[in-house]
Amino acid sequence: MADESTGGPGDPAADALRALIAALDGCVEELRSARLRAVDLLAQREAGRPWMDIVTAEARPLVVERISTVLASLAGAGSAFRREQAHALHAEEVSINRIAAMFGVTRQRISALLRDRPEDETA
Repeated sequence: MADESTGGPGDPAADALRALIAALDGCVEELRSARLRAVDLLAQREAGRPWMDIVTAEARPLVVERISTVLASLAGAGSAFRREQAHALHAEEVSINRIAAMFGVTRQRISALLRDRPEDETA
């Protein structure tokens, strides 16, 4: 069985961190695309085009939709990593109070994170 402290297979916190990195990479690309689109929209507006024409002509996903997608992706991946990291620290016998201090949250929040692990992710 793999040692969870190595970051290899069988380490849910490392797996969650890998997923967070992948989400960050996807978000960077999505934000680059949204930025290019926003610059184009601003150029249209500065050229005197009415907002109604700009918005109705904008291809989907809209800039605001791209941003919402990025935020949701980061929130999900970040939450999963925080939860798995709390479990990993707790498994290393770090106290709930200490984990709370490291994460900058309350002891109650860490207790909730430790209880909040989807059934298919339990080891």
